[in-house]
Amino acid sequence: MPGTVNERSRPAGSACEEEAERLLGHRFSRPELLTEALTHRSAAHGKGSNERLEFVGDRVLGLLVAEWLAERFPSEREGALGRRLAALVSQPVLAGLAETAALAQLINVAPNEAKAGVKRRATVLADALEAVIGALFLDAGLGPARAFVRRAYEPVLAAQPAPPKDPKTALQEWAQARGLDLPRYVLAERHGPPHAPAFSITVTLAGRTGTGSAGTKREAERLAAAELLSALS
Repeated sequence: MPGTVNERSRPAGSACEEEAERLLGHRFSRPELLTEALTHRSAAHGKGSNERLEFVGDRVLGLLVAEWLAERFPSEREGALGRRLAALVSQPVLAGLAETAALAQLINVAPNEAKAGVKRRATVLADALEAVIGALFLDAGLGPARAFVRRAYEPVLAAQPAPPKDPKTALQEWAQARGLDLPRYVLAERHGPPHAPAFSITVTLAGRTGTGSAGTKREAERLAAAELLSALS
């Protein structure tokens, strides 16, 4: 996934920033954006964490992946493209890409959080990857962001020959095929400020439970269903 860094004249940054630039294939003219993208809220100390850039990167990623899917599958209908998009920008895929890129070692977290293994959490990895995409877009525009996203996602997209089913639909069909009751979704926790809530949902089926956390109930349910499907399989 690493790319060729576009060299620009400026003082060298930290080792983590330089490694992130190598990963992204871009030399930042505003390196403070990259610093912010790699800063977990636990290490922000009153300054900018990567939450705002994650918000930007989420939208940029969705646009670029949707654009690429429309090009790559010109005969597919909107519903199929939507399922592909939802799967590709999901937390598990983002976290997997971040793991492949060894992004965890570049994230700045508080020492006590590092000891607790926060850097390896799927939510932290996924948010950090979206944040660096947001930083790349704000520093250089859609072109470099597009190049990075396509380079990173090519193996994932190649492994998706057919549009995936929505996890909630697939889980319901799994239950019906075995004559079981339908999956039961329960809101386990709601936290965060009113403008940026976070929901934790559990889903139970056949004595097994899956959990998902996201900024919307719908996405949390989808993640919970995906986790339970993986366990049942």
